[in-house]
Amino acid sequence: MGIKLINIGYGNMVSATRIISIVSPDSAPIRRIVQDARENGKLIDATHGRRTRAVLIMDSDHVILSSVQPETVAQRLLNRDDVSEEG
Repeated sequence: MGIKLINIGYGNMVSATRIISIVSPDSAPIRRIVQDARENGKLIDATHGRRTRAVLIMDSDHVILSSVQPETVAQRLLNRDDVSEEG
């Protein structure tokens, strides 16, 4: 069995099975989670300098920033359209 990868924008891929949550960055609690991850070296910025539209929280305590809407990432995850299999 291979690793299922999902496109989170600009050719960046994450393991679909490791995603715990896909949320909007607008609320104060999510901003605190992002700041804590930045301070602990667990933040991965995949926005390519663009506005953060989705925050992916992984089971490894990593937090990934994406410039793709949370609904779009969730739809890709559900449809498996942009999911590739590695391994």
